[in-house]
Amino acid sequence: MAAVIDAFSRRVVGWAMGDRPTAELTIEAVDMAISAARPARGLIHHSDHGAQYTSLAYGKTLQKAGLVGSLGTVDDALDNAVAESFFATLQTELLDRYRWSSRSVLRRGIFDHVEAFYNRRRRHSALGYLNPIDYERRWSLTITSVA
Repeated sequence: MAAVIDAFSRRVVGWAMGDRPTAELTIEAVDMAISAARPARGLIHHSDHGAQYTSLAYGKTLQKAGLVGSLGTVDDALDNAVAESFFATLQTELLDRYRWSSRSVLRRGIFDHVEAFYNRRRRHSALGYLNPIDYERRWSLTITSVA
C-alpha cells in the first residue's frame, strides 16, 4: 500500500494498493491525492528514499502537478513519522484484527478503514483529539473568521 498523508491534518488524501511497492503504485496514490486535495503549485511532497519515490516517473508526476519533491534523510525513522504512525495504526487497528480471504476483501477493508473511519472518525492527540476532517473544518472556519 502507498499512502499520501496531509501532514497538517493527518488526513489520508490518496492511497493505492498493489502486489509490490512500485513507482506505478505510488504514482496512483499521488494522482488520487492531487485529484482529491487539488494542492497549490509549490506544495512540498515529502517521502522516503525508496526506489519508487526516487524514480524518474514519480519525479515527473510531481513536477507535472507543480509539486516540489522532498526526500528524507537516510535511516532516519523520525523523518517520516506521520506516515510511519499511520501505517503502524493501520496494522494494529485493522490488518492484525481480521483474516483476509482475498485481496479484494482486504482492499474493501482498507477503503472502509481509511475513508470512513480514519479520516472521519478516528481522533488524533496531535489534532486536539479531533479527526482529520473536523480538524480541517475547524482550521478553515478559523481562517474564514479572521479574514
